Amino acid sequence: MNYFNPVNLAVLACPGGEVFADEVIAHLKKGYRHSFERRAAELALRYSINTDTVAERINFINDVSSPVCYCPGKITAFRTPHIKIPARFTVFPNGEIKAEIMESVRGKDIYIVQDVENHYPLKFNDGTMTRILSVNDHLMSIIVTVDAAKQAGAERITLVVPIYPYARQHKTKGREGLTASRVGKILEFLGVNRIITLDIHSREIGNSFNFMRLENLHASYQIIRALSRLSGVLSDEFVVVSPDTGAVDRNKFYATALKKPLALLYKERDYSRVSKDALENNIAEIKLLGNVKNKTVFMADDMLGTGGTLLKAMQFLKSQGAGKVISSISLPLFSENAIAYFDEAYKAGLFYRIIGTNAIYHEELLRREWYISVNITKLFAQTISRLHQGLSLSSLLDNRDIIEKLLSET
Repeated sequence: MNYFNPVNLAVLACPGGEVFADEVIAHLKKGYRHSFERRAAELALRYSINTDTVAERINFINDVSSPVCYCPGKITAFRTPHIKIPARFTVFPNGEIKAEIMESVRGKDIYIVQDVENHYPLKFNDGTMTRILSVNDHLMSIIVTVDAAKQAGAERITLVVPIYPYARQHKTKGREGLTASRVGKILEFLGVNRIITLDIHSREIGNSFNFMRLENLHASYQIIRALSRLSGVLSDEFVVVSPDTGAVDRNKFYATALKKPLALLYKERDYSRVSKDALENNIAEIKLLGNVKNKTVFMADDMLGTGGTLLKAMQFLKSQGAGKVISSISLPLFSENAIAYFDEAYKAGLFYRIIGTNAIYHEELLRREWYISVNITKLFAQTISRLHQGLSLSSLLDNRDIIEKLLSET
């Protein structure tokens, strides 16, 4: 993260994204402090002057370019930038949501953060009301917040949604809507310039926008780092298994990065049956292409809803003689009774660990022995900083080099 004066950078959290936004802001402030101090030390050495003088001159330049008279704080040290924008969210008796931005954002590069799958109680009306929001409620809060920022004169609006709403409705099989595309076009019409998300369900969603950009981040580095910390897991007896044909590319990436063999599960579905929950789904038969006997199995997928597909795959792999079964999930929804089902499966020995990200706020999951949470807020903070400075995202979008370095050190 290069240092510059982030006076026009602003982060605004919708109710569901408050926790995620606060962690992102903490990483931003820490990154800017580190960059400021490193830059001051390098310039002090180069020009043979003390670091306090360098810091004072950097701050002087920042004050000159600031829209206010001067930035508060000590002039000979790093001054923590004011990044978070306060907002008030009101829920009316009929269910309408209103967003009010509590300070000026005119001319700001604003990043609006929302977790549309946060289904824990949230506070509204200055803390006097508590409500649990649905995905549709969260989406509406995004819409009113974006509109408020636009009306307030924000120069550029970027939406930070670790999980893209309605991403699974990305294709039609008849009289269905392309809702994933329509959600994006609504946001584009409102004035959103860019969306930052994680492991979007279908890449084609981004192709449906006219001018809005979609930055699709990946948590593969964080997941592999967590995997490498599990004692004795990355041994010779290790195989990567794609849980279905749709996840082949993702698991091929892991197999290539880890230099391990790749196997494939093929699921035959009976579409006359309707999937109801994790136990009642439409999978009729599973076939394996590859060998998993006495091996540690690793499966990667982008999203886990009720978990029925993954549980059935784990059960099948154990029946084929697999040893430890480990799975990674970028977007761990764990809808309805999924956590209870996985508790039972863990007790039955169907799997060893599940690695998930904090893209979705979950208090229950963090208390489970079988669940490992990896933090992706630093990745989002680096992305926001680079976008704000107009720098390339290539090394963040293609992380093969840092994964190779991590594995060589491991």
